[in-house]
Amino acid sequence: MKGTVSICCLLALLLLQATAEVEEFDPVLRDRSHIDETLRLATEEKATDYAAAIQKLRKVYHTSIKPMEQAYKYNELRQHEISDGEITSKPMVLFLGPWSVGKSSMINYLLGLHDSPYQLYTGAEPTTSEFTVIMHGEKIRSVEGIVMAADSSRSFSPLEKFGQNFLEKLIGIEMPHKMLERVTFVDTPGIIENRKQQERGYPFNDVCQWFIDRADLIFVVFDPTKLDVGLELEMLFRQLKGRESQIRIILNKADNLATQDLMRVYGALFWSLAPLINVTEPPRVYVSSFWPYDYAPDTSRELFKREEISLLEDLNQVIENRMENKIAFIRQHAIRVRIHALLVDRYVQTFKEKMSFFSDPELVFQEIVDDPDKFYIFKSILAKTNVSKFDLPNRDAYRDFFGINPIANFKPLTSQCSYIGGCLLEKIEKAITNELPALLSSINSGKQPGLSSCEVTGCGEKPKNRYRKN
Repeated sequence: MKGTVSICCLLALLLLQATAEVEEFDPVLRDRSHIDETLRLATEEKATDYAAAIQKLRKVYHTSIKPMEQAYKYNELRQHEISDGEITSKPMVLFLGPWSVGKSSMINYLLGLHDSPYQLYTGAEPTTSEFTVIMHGEKIRSVEGIVMAADSSRSFSPLEKFGQNFLEKLIGIEMPHKMLERVTFVDTPGIIENRKQQERGYPFNDVCQWFIDRADLIFVVFDPTKLDVGLELEMLFRQLKGRESQIRIILNKADNLATQDLMRVYGALFWSLAPLINVTEPPRVYVSSFWPYDYAPDTSRELFKREEISLLEDLNQVIENRMENKIAFIRQHAIRVRIHALLVDRYVQTFKEKMSFFSDPELVFQEIVDDPDKFYIFKSILAKTNVSKFDLPNRDAYRDFFGINPIANFKPLTSQCSYIGGCLLEKIEKAITNELPALLSSINSGKQPGLSSCEVTGCGEKPKNRYRKN
């Protein structure tokens, strides 16, 4: 009897000790009120003004830019077709980086999904094998990639070109959330070195490039304990060339290290990335710990908090400027379409000038395509039109372009005019110099968008460059 009592007492003591340890090590959740305050989520947006500006932008694109795209098959050169879904889409924030660095945890923390049934799965092992798009919806539900690609009202319909294997690795999550009313998050599979692309079953780098080209902000996340830079990471940074102003480096889980060790890791990170980011101004680096639990004791708590608020302000800047960035993006697209049309027109004119009754059309045009500088194709564009030499596309791209599009399929620009619709070149130039800057100016001044009041809105004003850091 005494032995039984002793065993019961011992078990009770062990149970009390275990309970005390659990209470002692129970992690404390961090206060998230600063997220809503910094992003101004409680502030109601002027949906009417935004919708009116979007409708004006769609009208300019469909009436002045898209006809030129279709006439000169611009999408077959750049393979970047702009849909209505892309014009009306929210800013996209893309999360990239090696596996298990905290990308999914960071999204869970920003959206407050911790311990909710729809939080993104996280773990120490590679957990995210899909491209996950977290977007706003009236109710919580998941959307299969096949459905997302088939829905033309979304901006993801072009992803169908990457095949069914990829669409099975694409998933959307819709939920009613104030932040998702203004921005869309995209979580990506972690980069695993020494893994061949063929093992994924779809062109991983091409898919990443598609998202990179459309992202308004790109977070490249690193773990301070895993700073290895291998071939896949080098390939990723090559794909980010030209988008440096949109890249933000996140040194996550920073409270796992002492301050001195963190300084060494910070230097090692720049040492590893310096050969991959060949720009004068390095990207902004945020050092903090982005997950719902409190910072580890004896770490730079105040520094991490300030870094987190700076990142949120950066994100808020993208949200606030989303309409200006969208207009600037469409204008930049229009400039590229115009340059393409001028080049194709010059190829057509040169071909007609060099053709004679006894000439072989294929040989004549092959000579022009192989050596365009001999016939001053590109130099004539620079001399006769308001085109920067830095905006000219690659010459070799037109060899492939005309390989699938015979020159006989194209008309000169002078023939692309109608009595009712006007000339395609005049319409796209008017959109670039007048209509889009006027729309941008009306948004900045808080006036109703207008397309023809140049004296009021200041036509010809240069729109804000979406590729420059604010």
